[in-house]
Amino acid sequence: MAYEVVVVGSANVDLVLPVQRIPRPGETVLAGAMTRGPGGKGANQAVASARAGAGTAMVVALGDDEGGALLRGALEGVDLSLATTSEAPTGTAIITVEESGENSIVVAPGANGELTLSPAALAAIGQAKIVLSQLEIPFATVQAAAAASKYFILNAAPAAELSDDLLAEVDLLVVNETEAEAIAGPDRSALLKKVPAAVVTLGGAGAVILTRDLDGSGEIAVPGVPVEVVDTTAAGDTFCGVLAATLTAASANDSITGSDLTNAVRRANVAASLSVQAAGAIPSVPHGDAIDARYAEVYL
Repeated sequence: MAYEVVVVGSANVDLVLPVQRIPRPGETVLAGAMTRGPGGKGANQAVASARAGAGTAMVVALGDDEGGALLRGALEGVDLSLATTSEAPTGTAIITVEESGENSIVVAPGANGELTLSPAALAAIGQAKIVLSQLEIPFATVQAAAAASKYFILNAAPAAELSDDLLAEVDLLVVNETEAEAIAGPDRSALLKKVPAAVVTLGGAGAVILTRDLDGSGEIAVPGVPVEVVDTTAAGDTFCGVLAATLTAASANDSITGSDLTNAVRRANVAASLSVQAAGAIPSVPHGDAIDARYAEVYL
């Protein structure tokens, strides 16, 4: 079966601690009641892609434990026929969320660190319109997925230095400002020396598109959608999943133009703005009808 989007990535059980503010090094703070829920960059992005309307499968490793069962149940609308069960425990993320909605996250990869690509996974990756991956899984697995893809989107998170061999396989790089600096230094335009196109997300300020051929060239700013923020935990992942899902229509024409990318970033921006108005990771990811209704209000 050919999928529109295949996500090769992580899945975690999120342990969320609400705090007045994120602690500084060496400091202890008290938290409110802890909540436990499904998350992980890959899982969040896969659900976002599926809810945005794309036929989506996920290549993921889960533990044979309660966390794995929780995630299998939470990956609504995502084909898990390519998921594998690991002897390692399901990944865990500890997330502190302060009153402003900003967060900090520490991840214990667990089964995510064991993820490899089976022949069936490689075949699905090769047939998909879009493949989307992140860096909470082994770099070797990311590179193998990239090499097998028709169009590969890398969300280079968490921030890391990446090899030129991996970047040579990337069609579209999605990073925040910290991740962009880890790859290209302080001048974000230097990203285009490494990849043909990039989207740099700017939190509530929106995003910037950089591409070597942006229907002319240059940098396009896509402003954010102002909202009252509750929790930013899955905002970036919602952005990436909806971006990938929206680009599947453009990829059907065998080329993605600058205008295609701009429209997809706008839709992803809207989706991220909806996600930050709700708490949690997967529970905060909006559905396509809500995204499109808000898109019409903002852009049409």
